[in-house]
Amino acid sequence: MRALLSVSDKTGLVDFATMLAQHGYELVSTSGTLKTLTDVGLNVFAVSEVTGSPEMLDGRVKTLHPKIHGGLLARQDLPEHRAQLDEHGITAIDMLVCNLYPFEATLQKEGLEPIEIIEQIDIGGPAMVRAAAKNFASVVVVTDPDDYVAVLNDIQSGEVSQQRRRSLAAKAFAHVSTYDSLVAEFLRQEDGEAMFPHELSIGMRLAKTPKYGENSHQKAAAYQRLRAGTLVPGILKAERLAGEELSFNNYLDADAAWQAAQLFDGPAVAIVKHTVPCGLAVRPTLAGAYQAAFEGDPVSAFGGIVALNRTVDLETAQLLRKVKLDIIIAPSYNDDALEIVLKKKNTRVLTLPNRSEERVVELDIRPIRGGLLVQEPDITPDDTSAWRVVTDRKPTNQEIADMDFAWRMIPLVKSNAIVFAKDLAVVGLGAGQPNRLEGVAIAARKARDKATGAIMASDAFFPFPDGIERAIEAGITAVIQPGGSIKDDDVIAAANRAGIAMIFTGRRHFRH
Repeated sequence: MRALLSVSDKTGLVDFATMLAQHGYELVSTSGTLKTLTDVGLNVFAVSEVTGSPEMLDGRVKTLHPKIHGGLLARQDLPEHRAQLDEHGITAIDMLVCNLYPFEATLQKEGLEPIEIIEQIDIGGPAMVRAAAKNFASVVVVTDPDDYVAVLNDIQSGEVSQQRRRSLAAKAFAHVSTYDSLVAEFLRQEDGEAMFPHELSIGMRLAKTPKYGENSHQKAAAYQRLRAGTLVPGILKAERLAGEELSFNNYLDADAAWQAAQLFDGPAVAIVKHTVPCGLAVRPTLAGAYQAAFEGDPVSAFGGIVALNRTVDLETAQLLRKVKLDIIIAPSYNDDALEIVLKKKNTRVLTLPNRSEERVVELDIRPIRGGLLVQEPDITPDDTSAWRVVTDRKPTNQEIADMDFAWRMIPLVKSNAIVFAKDLAVVGLGAGQPNRLEGVAIAARKARDKATGAIMASDAFFPFPDGIERAIEAGITAVIQPGGSIKDDDVIAAANRAGIAMIFTGRRHFRH
Protein backbone atom coordinates (compact mmCIF):
# COMPACT_ATOMS: atom_id res chain seq x y z
CA MET A 1 0.00 0.00 0.00
CA ARG A 2 1.16 3.50 -0.77
CA ALA A 3 0.34 6.79 0.98
CA LEU A 4 1.19 10.18 -0.52
CA LEU A 5 1.61 12.93 2.07
CA SER A 6 1.83 16.61 1.14
CA VAL A 7 0.59 19.04 3.78
CA SER A 8 1.00 22.67 4.82
CA ASP A 9 -0.61 22.09 8.22
CA LYS A 10 1.69 19.56 9.85
CA THR A 11 -0.33 19.15 13.03
CA GLY A 12 -0.18 15.48 14.07
CA LEU A 13 1.63 14.55 10.84
CA VAL A 14 4.61 12.70 12.32
CA ASP A 15 2.50 10.47 14.57
CA PHE A 16 0.06 9.72 11.76
CA ALA A 17 2.78 8.91 9.23
CA THR A 18 4.59 6.74 11.77
CA MET A 19 1.47 4.68 12.36
CA LEU A 20 0.86 4.35 8.62
CA ALA A 21 4.39 3.02 8.17
CA GLN A 22 3.85 0.56 10.99
CA HIS A 23 0.75 -0.72 9.21
CA GLY A 24 2.69 -1.38 6.04
CA TYR A 25 2.17 1.79 4.04
CA GLU A 26 4.96 2.97 1.75
CA LEU A 27 5.34 6.71 2.24
CA VAL A 28 5.81 9.20 -0.58
CA SER A 29 6.09 12.93 0.04
CA THR A 30 6.94 16.38 -1.28
CA SER A 31 9.69 18.80 -0.20
CA GLY A 32 8.63 20.36 3.14
CA THR A 33 6.60 17.38 4.27
CA LEU A 34 9.40 15.04 3.18
CA LYS A 35 11.92 16.86 5.35
CA THR A 36 9.62 16.77 8.38
CA LEU A 37 9.22 13.02 8.07
CA THR A 38 12.81 12.12 7.26
CA ASP A 39 14.06 14.30 10.13
CA VAL A 40 12.38 11.88 12.55
CA GLY A 41 13.87 8.87 10.84
CA LEU A 42 10.97 7.68 8.66
CA ASN A 43 11.75 6.05 5.34
CA VAL A 44 10.06 8.25 2.74
CA PHE A 45 10.35 8.40 -1.06
CA ALA A 46 10.44 11.82 -2.69
CA VAL A 47 7.83 12.51 -5.34
CA SER A 48 10.64 13.18 -7.78
CA GLU A 49 11.87 9.59 -7.26
CA VAL A 50 8.40 8.31 -8.17
CA THR A 51 7.90 10.53 -11.20
CA GLY A 52 11.47 10.54 -12.44
CA SER A 53 11.11 14.29 -12.89
CA PRO A 54 12.55 17.02 -10.68
CA GLU A 55 10.45 19.74 -9.09
CA MET A 56 10.22 22.66 -11.52
CA LEU A 57 9.44 26.36 -11.60
CA ASP A 58 10.17 27.02 -7.92
CA GLY A 59 8.03 24.08 -6.87
CA ARG A 60 5.03 25.02 -9.01
CA VAL A 61 5.31 21.69 -10.82
CA LYS A 62 6.03 18.56 -8.81
CA THR A 63 2.92 16.39 -8.45
CA LEU A 64 1.31 17.23 -11.81
CA HIS A 65 2.48 13.97 -13.39
CA PRO A 66 0.83 10.76 -14.74
CA LYS A 67 2.64 8.65 -12.15
CA ILE A 68 0.91 10.67 -9.43
CA HIS A 69 -2.49 11.27 -10.97
CA GLY A 70 -2.58 7.84 -12.58
CA GLY A 71 -1.98 6.37 -9.13
CA LEU A 72 -4.75 8.52 -7.65
CA LEU A 73 -7.35 8.08 -10.38
CA ALA A 74 -7.00 4.38 -11.17
CA ARG A 75 -10.02 2.35 -10.13
CA GLN A 76 -8.49 -0.61 -8.41
CA ASP A 77 -11.62 -2.70 -8.95
CA LEU A 78 -11.19 -2.55 -12.76
CA PRO A 79 -8.74 -5.06 -14.29
CA GLU A 80 -8.17 -2.78 -17.29
CA HIS A 81 -7.08 0.07 -15.01
CA ARG A 82 -4.68 -2.22 -13.12
CA ALA A 83 -3.30 -3.44 -16.45
CA GLN A 84 -2.65 0.10 -17.63
CA LEU A 85 -0.85 0.91 -14.37
CA ASP A 86 1.39 -2.11 -14.89
CA GLU A 87 1.99 -1.17 -18.52
CA HIS A 88 3.19 2.31 -17.61
CA GLY A 89 5.02 1.39 -14.43
CA ILE A 90 2.64 3.27 -12.14
CA THR A 91 1.97 2.23 -8.55
CA ALA A 92 -1.55 2.78 -7.22
CA ILE A 93 -1.89 5.29 -4.39
CA ASP A 94 -4.16 4.04 -1.60
CA MET A 95 -4.18 7.15 0.57
CA LEU A 96 -3.66 10.87 0.00
CA VAL A 97 -2.94 13.08 3.00
CA CYS A 98 -3.06 16.65 1.75
CA ASN A 99 -4.03 20.14 2.83
CA LEU A 100 -3.32 23.24 0.84
CA TYR A 101 -0.94 26.19 0.80
CA PRO A 102 -1.92 28.65 3.56
CA PHE A 103 -3.69 31.10 1.27
CA GLU A 104 -6.18 32.12 3.95
CA ALA A 105 -3.41 32.90 6.46
CA THR A 106 -1.44 34.76 3.78
CA LEU A 107 -4.39 37.07 3.17
CA GLN A 108 -4.32 38.16 6.80
CA LYS A 109 -0.70 39.32 6.63
CA GLU A 110 -0.05 43.01 6.14
CA GLY A 111 2.28 44.55 3.63
CA LEU A 112 2.36 41.71 1.08
CA GLU A 113 2.45 42.49 -2.60
CA PRO A 114 -0.22 40.85 -4.78
CA ILE A 115 2.39 38.62 -6.45
CA GLU A 116 3.41 37.27 -3.03
CA ILE A 117 -0.19 36.36 -2.30
CA ILE A 118 -0.70 34.80 -5.72
CA GLU A 119 2.29 32.52 -5.11
CA GLN A 120 0.29 30.98 -2.25
CA ILE A 121 -2.45 29.81 -4.61
CA ASP A 122 -2.11 26.03 -4.56
CA ILE A 123 -2.45 24.18 -7.88
CA GLY A 124 -1.04 20.71 -7.41
CA GLY A 125 -2.71 20.22 -4.03
CA PRO A 126 -6.30 20.85 -5.17
CA ALA A 127 -5.68 18.75 -8.29
CA MET A 128 -4.59 15.78 -6.16
CA VAL A 129 -7.35 16.25 -3.61
CA ARG A 130 -10.03 16.37 -6.29
CA ALA A 131 -8.61 13.31 -8.03
CA ALA A 132 -8.46 11.27 -4.83
CA ALA A 133 -11.89 12.45 -3.69
CA LYS A 134 -13.44 11.47 -7.04
CA ASN A 135 -11.84 8.03 -6.67
CA PHE A 136 -12.71 7.63 -2.97
CA ALA A 137 -13.68 3.98 -3.44
CA SER A 138 -10.00 3.25 -4.13
CA VAL A 139 -8.24 6.14 -2.37
CA VAL A 140 -8.69 7.42 1.18
CA VAL A 141 -8.32 11.21 1.06
CA VAL A 142 -7.53 13.03 4.32
CA THR A 143 -7.47 16.84 4.33
CA ASP A 144 -8.07 17.54 8.03
CA PRO A 145 -5.65 16.48 10.81
CA ASP A 146 -8.68 16.03 13.05
CA ASP A 147 -9.54 12.94 11.00
CA TYR A 148 -6.22 11.15 11.56
CA VAL A 149 -7.37 9.27 14.66
CA ALA A 150 -10.60 7.99 13.05
CA VAL A 151 -8.73 6.81 9.95
CA LEU A 152 -6.13 5.01 12.06
CA ASN A 153 -8.85 3.37 14.12
CA ASP A 154 -10.42 2.06 10.91
CA ILE A 155 -7.08 0.77 9.64
CA GLN A 156 -6.45 -1.02 12.94
CA SER A 157 -9.92 -2.57 12.67
CA GLY A 158 -9.12 -3.93 9.23
CA GLU A 159 -10.07 -1.35 6.60
CA VAL A 160 -11.38 2.16 6.06
CA SER A 161 -15.10 1.75 5.40
CA GLN A 162 -16.83 3.03 2.30
CA GLN A 163 -18.94 5.28 4.49
CA ARG A 164 -15.79 6.86 5.96
CA ARG A 165 -14.24 7.18 2.50
CA ARG A 166 -17.32 8.94 1.14
CA SER A 167 -17.48 11.28 4.14
CA LEU A 168 -13.80 12.19 3.78
CA ALA A 169 -14.26 12.76 0.03
CA ALA A 170 -17.16 15.15 0.66
CA LYS A 171 -15.01 17.00 3.19
CA ALA A 172 -12.18 17.17 0.65
CA PHE A 173 -14.33 18.71 -2.07
CA ALA A 174 -15.69 21.24 0.45
CA HIS A 175 -12.11 22.04 1.50
CA VAL A 176 -11.08 22.80 -2.08
CA SER A 177 -14.30 24.69 -2.82
CA THR A 178 -13.83 26.96 0.19
CA TYR A 179 -10.20 27.53 -0.74
CA ASP A 180 -11.16 28.47 -4.29
CA SER A 181 -13.86 30.85 -3.06
CA LEU A 182 -11.21 32.85 -1.17
CA VAL A 183 -8.97 32.95 -4.24
CA ALA A 184 -11.84 34.16 -6.41
CA GLU A 185 -12.81 36.85 -3.89
CA PHE A 186 -9.20 38.05 -3.66
CA LEU A 187 -8.85 38.32 -7.44
CA ARG A 188 -12.17 40.17 -7.73
CA GLN A 189 -11.04 42.67 -5.10
CA GLU A 190 -7.69 43.19 -6.80
CA ASP A 191 -9.39 43.85 -10.14
CA GLY A 192 -12.01 46.12 -8.58
CA GLU A 193 -14.83 43.95 -9.91
CA ALA A 194 -18.36 44.27 -8.61
CA MET A 195 -19.28 42.20 -5.57
CA PHE A 196 -22.00 40.39 -7.52
CA PRO A 197 -20.20 38.07 -9.96
CA HIS A 198 -21.95 35.78 -12.43
CA GLU A 199 -21.16 32.82 -10.18
CA LEU A 200 -20.79 33.37 -6.44
CA SER A 201 -19.24 31.02 -3.91
CA ILE A 202 -18.81 32.01 -0.27
CA GLY A 203 -16.26 30.40 2.03
CA MET A 204 -17.66 29.35 5.40
CA ARG A 205 -16.25 27.23 8.22
CA LEU A 206 -18.17 25.58 11.03
CA ALA A 207 -17.69 27.67 14.16
CA LYS A 208 -20.34 26.56 16.65
CA THR A 209 -23.07 23.96 16.99
CA PRO A 210 -25.93 25.27 19.15
CA LYS A 211 -28.13 22.67 20.80
CA TYR A 212 -30.96 23.60 18.46
CA GLY A 213 -32.23 26.36 16.18
CA GLU A 214 -34.87 29.02 16.79
CA ASN A 215 -37.05 26.26 18.22
CA SER A 216 -36.10 23.04 19.97
CA HIS A 217 -37.20 20.81 17.07
CA GLN A 218 -34.82 22.53 14.61
CA LYS A 219 -31.19 21.48 14.17
CA ALA A 220 -28.70 24.32 13.73
CA ALA A 221 -25.08 25.32 13.18
CA ALA A 222 -23.13 28.58 13.07
CA TYR A 223 -20.57 29.19 10.33
CA GLN A 224 -17.79 31.78 10.30
CA ARG A 225 -17.48 33.74 7.05
CA LEU A 226 -13.98 33.42 5.61
CA ARG A 227 -12.71 36.52 3.91
CA ALA A 228 -10.14 37.43 1.31
CA GLY A 229 -8.80 40.32 3.35
CA THR A 230 -9.14 41.91 6.77
CA LEU A 231 -10.88 39.73 9.30
CA VAL A 232 -14.20 41.18 10.38
CA PRO A 233 -14.85 40.79 14.11
CA GLY A 234 -18.23 39.42 15.00
CA ILE A 235 -20.13 37.61 17.67
CA LEU A 236 -18.76 34.21 16.65
CA LYS A 237 -15.32 35.47 17.68
CA ALA A 238 -16.43 36.58 21.15
CA GLU A 239 -14.71 35.02 24.15
CA ARG A 240 -17.10 33.54 26.70
CA LEU A 241 -16.00 34.24 30.27
CA ALA A 242 -19.03 32.81 32.02
CA GLY A 243 -22.34 31.11 31.36
CA GLU A 244 -23.50 28.40 28.99
CA GLU A 245 -22.82 28.16 25.29
CA LEU A 246 -24.88 30.59 23.25
CA SER A 247 -28.05 29.34 21.60
CA PHE A 248 -29.10 30.04 18.01
CA ASN A 249 -31.32 32.91 19.18
CA ASN A 250 -28.56 34.19 21.47
CA TYR A 251 -26.28 34.59 18.47
CA LEU A 252 -28.92 36.56 16.58
CA ASP A 253 -29.67 38.86 19.51
CA ALA A 254 -26.05 39.29 20.58
CA ASP A 255 -25.08 40.24 17.03
CA ALA A 256 -27.86 42.82 16.89
CA ALA A 257 -26.86 44.31 20.26
CA TRP A 258 -23.16 44.47 19.42
CA GLN A 259 -23.83 46.11 16.05
CA ALA A 260 -26.05 48.73 17.69
CA ALA A 261 -23.45 49.61 20.32
CA GLN A 262 -20.82 49.98 17.60
CA LEU A 263 -22.71 52.80 15.88
CA PHE A 264 -21.44 55.55 18.16
CA ASP A 265 -18.11 57.05 19.15
CA GLY A 266 -19.13 58.02 22.68
CA PRO A 267 -19.94 55.56 25.48
CA ALA A 268 -22.96 53.63 24.18
CA VAL A 269 -25.12 50.79 25.46
CA ALA A 270 -27.64 48.74 23.51
CA ILE A 271 -30.23 46.43 25.01
CA VAL A 272 -31.80 43.99 22.57
CA LYS A 273 -34.79 41.67 22.72
CA HIS A 274 -35.65 39.50 19.71
CA THR A 275 -33.05 41.35 17.58
CA VAL A 276 -34.74 44.72 18.24
CA PRO A 277 -32.75 47.44 20.08
CA CYS A 278 -35.43 48.15 22.70
CA GLY A 279 -32.93 50.33 24.58
CA LEU A 280 -30.07 52.39 23.20
CA ALA A 281 -28.32 55.44 24.58
CA VAL A 282 -25.13 57.50 24.41
CA ARG A 283 -23.88 59.38 27.46
CA PRO A 284 -20.64 60.89 28.79
CA THR A 285 -20.23 57.82 31.03
CA LEU A 286 -20.92 54.15 30.41
CA ALA A 287 -23.03 53.88 33.53
CA GLY A 288 -25.15 56.80 32.37
CA ALA A 289 -25.56 55.22 28.95
CA TYR A 290 -26.69 51.91 30.48
CA GLN A 291 -29.18 53.58 32.79
CA ALA A 292 -30.68 55.63 29.94
CA ALA A 293 -30.87 52.57 27.68
CA PHE A 294 -32.54 50.55 30.44
CA GLU A 295 -35.10 53.27 31.13
CA GLY A 296 -36.05 53.28 27.44
CA ASP A 297 -37.96 50.01 27.97
CA PRO A 298 -37.42 48.45 31.42
CA VAL A 299 -39.97 45.69 30.78
CA SER A 300 -38.30 44.43 27.60
CA ALA A 301 -34.84 44.80 29.15
CA PHE A 302 -35.58 41.97 31.57
CA GLY A 303 -33.82 38.89 30.21
CA GLY A 304 -32.31 40.93 27.39
CA ILE A 305 -28.91 41.13 25.76
CA VAL A 306 -26.70 44.10 26.68
CA ALA A 307 -23.80 45.30 24.56
CA LEU A 308 -21.43 48.05 25.71
CA ASN A 309 -18.72 49.73 23.64
CA ARG A 310 -16.42 50.64 26.53
CA THR A 311 -14.61 48.76 29.30
CA VAL A 312 -17.16 47.92 31.98
CA ASP A 313 -16.30 49.76 35.20
CA LEU A 314 -17.48 49.20 38.75
CA GLU A 315 -20.35 51.69 38.59
CA THR A 316 -21.75 50.11 35.42
CA ALA A 317 -21.34 46.59 36.80
CA GLN A 318 -23.32 47.52 39.89
CA LEU A 319 -26.18 48.63 37.64
CA LEU A 320 -25.95 45.48 35.53
CA ARG A 321 -26.32 43.28 38.61
CA LYS A 322 -29.78 44.71 39.41
CA VAL A 323 -31.72 43.03 36.59
CA LYS A 324 -31.76 39.60 34.98
CA LEU A 325 -29.75 39.68 31.75
CA ASP A 326 -29.17 36.81 29.37
CA ILE A 327 -25.93 38.11 27.85
CA ILE A 328 -23.45 40.91 28.55
CA ILE A 329 -20.99 41.83 25.80
CA ALA A 330 -18.17 44.34 26.20
CA PRO A 331 -14.64 44.85 24.87
CA SER A 332 -13.25 44.31 28.40
CA TYR A 333 -14.02 44.57 32.13
CA ASN A 334 -12.19 46.14 35.04
CA ASP A 335 -11.21 43.52 37.63
CA ASP A 336 -13.74 44.67 40.23
CA ALA A 337 -16.47 44.94 37.60
CA LEU A 338 -15.72 41.46 36.28
CA GLU A 339 -15.98 40.02 39.78
CA ILE A 340 -19.52 41.40 40.00
CA VAL A 341 -20.82 40.33 36.59
CA LEU A 342 -19.36 36.83 36.91
CA LYS A 343 -21.58 36.33 39.96
CA LYS A 344 -24.77 36.88 37.95
CA LYS A 345 -26.52 33.53 37.66
CA ASN A 346 -27.39 32.20 34.21
CA THR A 347 -25.78 35.20 32.49
CA ARG A 348 -23.37 34.68 29.64
CA VAL A 349 -20.49 37.14 29.94
CA LEU A 350 -18.62 37.79 26.69
CA THR A 351 -15.70 39.91 25.52
CA LEU A 352 -15.51 41.15 21.95
CA PRO A 353 -13.30 43.98 20.64
CA ASN A 354 -14.96 47.03 19.18
CA ARG A 355 -15.19 47.17 15.41
CA SER A 356 -12.15 48.81 13.85
CA GLU A 357 -12.46 52.02 11.89
CA GLU A 358 -11.70 50.15 8.67
CA ARG A 359 -14.94 49.21 6.98
CA VAL A 360 -14.66 45.92 5.12
CA VAL A 361 -17.11 45.26 2.33
CA GLU A 362 -19.51 42.57 3.47
CA LEU A 363 -22.53 40.92 1.91
CA ASP A 364 -26.01 40.94 3.39
CA ILE A 365 -27.29 37.47 2.52
CA ARG A 366 -30.94 36.49 2.87
CA PRO A 367 -32.15 32.96 2.13
CA ILE A 368 -35.28 32.43 0.08
CA ARG A 369 -36.72 29.15 -1.10
CA GLY A 370 -34.35 27.76 -3.69
CA GLY A 371 -31.78 30.54 -3.53
CA LEU A 372 -30.28 33.57 -1.87
CA LEU A 373 -30.81 37.30 -2.11
CA VAL A 374 -27.53 39.20 -1.81
CA GLN A 375 -27.06 42.92 -1.28
CA GLU A 376 -24.68 45.44 0.18
CA PRO A 377 -25.31 45.89 3.91
CA ASP A 378 -27.01 49.13 4.91
CA ILE A 379 -24.07 50.43 6.95
CA THR A 380 -22.77 53.40 4.96
CA PRO A 381 -23.41 56.61 6.96
CA ASP A 382 -25.74 59.11 5.35
CA ASP A 383 -24.37 62.30 3.86
CA THR A 384 -25.95 64.76 6.29
CA SER A 385 -25.19 67.63 3.92
CA ALA A 386 -27.93 66.23 1.70
CA TRP A 387 -30.53 66.50 4.46
CA ARG A 388 -33.19 69.18 3.83
CA VAL A 389 -35.27 71.09 6.34
CA VAL A 390 -38.71 71.16 4.69
CA THR A 391 -40.72 72.92 7.40
CA ASP A 392 -41.02 76.56 8.40
CA ARG A 393 -39.34 75.87 11.72
CA LYS A 394 -35.75 74.68 11.73
CA PRO A 395 -34.72 72.02 14.24
CA THR A 396 -32.72 73.03 17.29
CA ASN A 397 -29.17 71.77 17.81
CA GLN A 398 -30.43 69.21 20.34
CA GLU A 399 -33.11 68.00 17.95
CA ILE A 400 -30.51 67.62 15.20
CA ALA A 401 -28.28 65.61 17.56
CA ASP A 402 -31.22 63.36 18.46
CA MET A 403 -32.15 62.98 14.80
CA ASP A 404 -28.62 61.93 13.93
CA PHE A 405 -28.67 59.45 16.82
CA ALA A 406 -31.98 57.91 15.77
CA TRP A 407 -31.08 57.89 12.07
CA ARG A 408 -27.92 55.88 12.78
CA MET A 409 -30.04 53.34 14.62
CA ILE A 410 -32.99 53.12 12.24
CA PRO A 411 -31.38 50.61 9.78
CA LEU A 412 -31.22 48.08 12.64
CA VAL A 413 -34.95 48.22 13.35
CA LYS A 414 -37.41 45.98 11.49
CA SER A 415 -39.68 47.80 9.06
CA ASN A 416 -41.95 49.55 9.36
CA ALA A 417 -39.55 51.23 11.78
CA ILE A 418 -40.41 54.16 14.04
CA VAL A 419 -38.03 55.48 16.71
CA PHE A 420 -38.73 58.16 19.31
CA ALA A 421 -35.49 59.57 20.73
CA LYS A 422 -34.67 62.22 23.29
CA ASP A 423 -31.33 63.33 24.73
CA LEU A 424 -29.47 60.65 22.71
CA ALA A 425 -31.58 57.81 24.00
CA VAL A 426 -34.43 55.73 22.64
CA VAL A 427 -37.65 56.45 24.49
CA GLY A 428 -40.14 54.67 22.22
CA LEU A 429 -39.97 52.09 19.45
CA GLY A 430 -42.44 50.71 16.93
CA ALA A 431 -40.92 47.89 14.90
CA GLY A 432 -42.07 45.32 12.37
CA GLN A 433 -45.60 46.60 11.94
CA PRO A 434 -47.44 46.14 8.61
CA ASN A 435 -48.42 49.82 8.59
CA ARG A 436 -46.53 52.91 9.68
CA LEU A 437 -49.42 54.43 11.64
CA GLU A 438 -49.47 51.42 13.95
CA GLY A 439 -45.71 51.74 14.41
CA VAL A 440 -46.13 55.37 15.51
CA ALA A 441 -48.91 54.40 17.92
CA ILE A 442 -46.76 51.70 19.53
CA ALA A 443 -43.74 54.02 19.85
CA ALA A 444 -45.93 56.70 21.41
CA ARG A 445 -47.44 54.23 23.86
CA LYS A 446 -43.97 53.00 24.84
CA ALA A 447 -42.62 56.53 25.28
CA ARG A 448 -45.56 57.84 27.33
CA ASP A 449 -44.68 61.22 28.81
CA LYS A 450 -41.11 60.95 27.49
CA ALA A 451 -42.52 61.60 24.01
CA THR A 452 -42.90 65.26 24.95
CA GLY A 453 -39.96 67.06 23.39
CA ALA A 454 -38.70 63.91 21.64
CA ILE A 455 -37.93 63.51 17.93
CA MET A 456 -39.34 60.84 15.67
CA ALA A 457 -37.38 58.91 13.00
CA SER A 458 -39.11 56.87 10.31
CA ASP A 459 -37.22 54.47 8.02
CA ALA A 460 -39.44 55.37 5.04
CA PHE A 461 -41.79 58.14 4.01
CA PHE A 462 -45.24 58.77 5.46
CA PRO A 463 -47.88 58.00 2.81
CA PHE A 464 -50.41 60.18 4.64
CA PRO A 465 -50.23 62.91 7.30
CA ASP A 466 -51.99 60.73 9.92
CA GLY A 467 -48.71 59.23 11.20
CA ILE A 468 -47.22 62.67 11.74
CA GLU A 469 -50.40 63.86 13.41
CA ARG A 470 -50.39 60.89 15.79
CA ALA A 471 -46.77 61.66 16.77
CA ILE A 472 -47.60 65.34 17.29
CA GLU A 473 -50.41 64.32 19.64
CA ALA A 474 -47.87 62.29 21.62
CA GLY A 475 -45.61 65.36 21.99
CA ILE A 476 -42.79 65.00 19.47
CA THR A 477 -41.24 68.25 18.26
CA ALA A 478 -39.24 67.16 15.21
CA VAL A 479 -39.28 64.43 12.56
CA ILE A 480 -36.62 62.91 10.35
CA GLN A 481 -37.73 60.80 7.40
CA PRO A 482 -36.69 60.12 3.79
CA GLY A 483 -39.55 61.97 2.08
CA GLY A 484 -40.66 61.00 -1.40
CA SER A 485 -44.38 60.38 -0.94
CA ILE A 486 -46.94 61.86 -3.31
CA LYS A 487 -48.51 63.23 -0.11
CA ASP A 488 -45.33 64.98 1.07
CA ASP A 489 -46.96 68.40 0.80
CA ASP A 490 -49.80 67.28 3.06
CA VAL A 491 -47.34 65.83 5.57
CA ILE A 492 -45.28 69.05 5.58
CA ALA A 493 -48.45 71.10 6.01
CA ALA A 494 -49.42 69.03 9.06
CA ALA A 495 -45.98 69.62 10.57
CA ASN A 496 -46.17 73.37 9.92
CA ARG A 497 -49.62 73.62 11.50
CA ALA A 498 -48.19 72.11 14.66
CA GLY A 499 -44.99 74.18 14.54
CA ILE A 500 -42.67 71.17 14.52
CA ALA A 501 -39.48 70.77 12.47
CA MET A 502 -38.96 68.13 9.82
CA ILE A 503 -35.98 66.94 7.82
CA PHE A 504 -36.05 64.92 4.60
CA THR A 505 -32.95 62.76 4.20
CA GLY A 506 -33.69 61.50 0.69
CA ARG A 507 -32.55 58.04 1.73
CA ARG A 508 -34.72 55.13 2.86
CA HIS A 509 -33.62 52.45 5.37
CA PHE A 510 -36.02 49.53 5.06
CA ARG A 511 -35.09 46.37 6.95
CA HIS A 512 -37.50 43.57 6.17
